[in-house]
Amino acid sequence: MTQDAATLLRRDFVERFGQAPFFYRAPGRVNLIGEHTDYNDGFVMPAAIGFYTQVAIAPRPDRKLCIYSRDFREAIELDLDRLPQSRTGRWADYVVGVTTMLSTGHNLRGANLLLAGDVPQGAGLSSSASVEVAVGYALLAISNRGIDLDELARLCQQAENDFVGARCGIMDQFVACHGKVDHALLLDCRSLEFRQLPVPKDVRIVICNTMVKHSVARGEYNLRRAECEEGVRMLAKHRSGVRALRDVTLEDLSAYAADLPAAVLRRCRHVVSENARVLEAAAALDRGDMQTFGVLMKQSHRSLRYDFEVSCSELDLMVELSEPIEGVLGARMTGGGFGGCTVNLVRSNQAAHFKQRVSEAYEEATGQKPEIYDCAAAQGAGAFLEG
Repeated sequence: MTQDAATLLRRDFVERFGQAPFFYRAPGRVNLIGEHTDYNDGFVMPAAIGFYTQVAIAPRPDRKLCIYSRDFREAIELDLDRLPQSRTGRWADYVVGVTTMLSTGHNLRGANLLLAGDVPQGAGLSSSASVEVAVGYALLAISNRGIDLDELARLCQQAENDFVGARCGIMDQFVACHGKVDHALLLDCRSLEFRQLPVPKDVRIVICNTMVKHSVARGEYNLRRAECEEGVRMLAKHRSGVRALRDVTLEDLSAYAADLPAAVLRRCRHVVSENARVLEAAAALDRGDMQTFGVLMKQSHRSLRYDFEVSCSELDLMVELSEPIEGVLGARMTGGGFGGCTVNLVRSNQAAHFKQRVSEAYEEATGQKPEIYDCAAAQGAGAFLEG
């Protein structure tokens, strides 16, 4: 956030609520590799990016939360003792959901909140987790509660699962909490053990937005998760100890393929092979082998396209346009799928050329001008301005 934007956020809060606020924020994220593995107890490698939801907040003497979204130009008021029990399908669901989860076990105090953000919406860069974590962090901080980042990530995931109705895994919320500048995060989604992996200084994370909107709360995302769960149930009949696709090998799939519906077999094959790719990618990053990392990204995209079937023509086109450009180390779709963005690892000295080439070629092919974000891995949730 620029100094001018910070000054504007402070001014807007004071004008609306007549108080001097405290400031907290949480980032969006891009997933370098490891797609649809998080809710299967698998491995992922996201990085926080420098797009944030910012929360200006100040305490109230009563039990109300008065919340204004600058992005949606809409205000809501909540009573902490009588929170809504059902979702509305609007932005406020994420706020209500995380507040509901935090209210159990945490003595939250009333507060005024002003929300503003620049995480692209509907692009697969996890604007929803950014909102959840930023609001949750701010409410805990203003209530003088200790902030356990692992617990905050779990509660924000629960809010999206149980209140919003999107059956996401924990990756988005976890990296929004634990992101680190210039590092990707290797996360074991079962144990929540994680390791920070440095991204080479001469590599940029360039995100290409196809401008095709999607919502992971819609049926296709939940259907993929249900298909994975069906695969687990069927495979568990043959092998003890199978609780998630994390526990399955490619040899298991080969041995019991005849017992699985064709679509379920493909979904399982993607997840099992993707887990292996994440671990191989982490090893490649450790030794600075970006060529191998790029090959694994290509394999990941093909698996998402053909086995998990969550890509689309625009995503496939964006990857195909990106791969031959000089300086590109790897390209793949990222996020839940059915639109959104690709992630590209590009040599820093070629990033500007890459952006121009992709933008021109994609617009010529589709008539749609893409948005392209040249990023570095960023810091996770926390305070960002003095009150």
